[in-house]
Amino acid sequence: MKGTTVSQSGIEDEPVLSPSGRFSAWIRGALLRAYRGENAGALVLVMLVIIGIFAVALRDTSYFTSTNFLNIVRQTSAITVMAVPTVFVISSGEMDLSIAAVVPVSAFICALLLPDYGPIIAPIVALAFGAFVGFINGSLTTRFRIPSFVVTLGMLSVLNGIALRITNVKSIAVLDPAFIQFFGGEDLGPVPVLLIWSLVVVLVGFVLLAWTPAGRAVLATGANPNAARFSGIRTDRVKVCAMVASSMGGALAGLLYEAQFGAASYTLGTSDMLSVFAAAIIGGTALAGGKGSVIGALIGSLLIGVLNNGLIIIGLANPEQLMARGAIIIGAVLLSARTAGYGGGRFGGISIRRTPKPGEPAAALKSDQRPDAQ
Repeated sequence: MKGTTVSQSGIEDEPVLSPSGRFSAWIRGALLRAYRGENAGALVLVMLVIIGIFAVALRDTSYFTSTNFLNIVRQTSAITVMAVPTVFVISSGEMDLSIAAVVPVSAFICALLLPDYGPIIAPIVALAFGAFVGFINGSLTTRFRIPSFVVTLGMLSVLNGIALRITNVKSIAVLDPAFIQFFGGEDLGPVPVLLIWSLVVVLVGFVLLAWTPAGRAVLATGANPNAARFSGIRTDRVKVCAMVASSMGGALAGLLYEAQFGAASYTLGTSDMLSVFAAAIIGGTALAGGKGSVIGALIGSLLIGVLNNGLIIIGLANPEQLMARGAIIIGAVLLSARTAGYGGGRFGGISIRRTPKPGEPAAALKSDQRPDAQ
């Protein structure tokens, strides 16, 4: 039953809804947020529907087993590790096409250094290489005002050439047990170490984006760089840091792949770029910048992993998988373009308005102080 309350000033307040009315309003709001791409819970629902469809279609296979789902987690861990920093790069208004190309080079660097320098120094050097690549990308983009798309596309080609040149397309075996165990080649009891790495990266990215001034600076830079500069934000530094984080994510993914497969190869990560961008965009990160969701990127990564796993078990070849991945990205970009102007909360992410309200100073960009707990 719907009623109204009247304040002492005689002005009628908003109507008071009955429990059923509040529930109906909540359902309408949830559906509207899902339509706008603002509710990562909708992605979970989509993923559960896909799992249910595959479970029925593949009921005579091992699809609907805990072992297979753990394999999906292992297969998507590197994608998640790269998708989280990609959220920061896209949210800042830039693009990093070279992230997947960092994977094989960092893996080779670690594999070559492991015998002489051990499982501590070798990974640190590999991660430092990733940071260096990101610094070069960010510096060229900001100092010379070259579009990041062009800079990282060129870096993609350079890194692919380096990966092929290092060992002349040969793989390097990795036998160090401490390295393999620490970076996910084994499980910690029933829990895959790769899952732990994914959750750590997601937790760090979530806290940075949703709860710190650095995260708000990233979103402000992507939403309106000029207004962000007037507000005292060093937008060039923000973009360079986002690029550094992105390349370090690629380097870490290379170490995870290396431990998982027991070897460094020039093919590691070569087909991951599409999946990484798809995971970030599906998760609610707007290509126009100013809007990002780390939790959404995690769910988007798992959604892609579930879909790929089901297609493999069905028997589709790699070309069909690539076509399905491309169709997902096209759909995600359409959703991103449609919802670019929307603000509001999402589960696991925050956004900043691109245009101020009438009468509001252009520099007065406002952001959600915390993620919307839906």
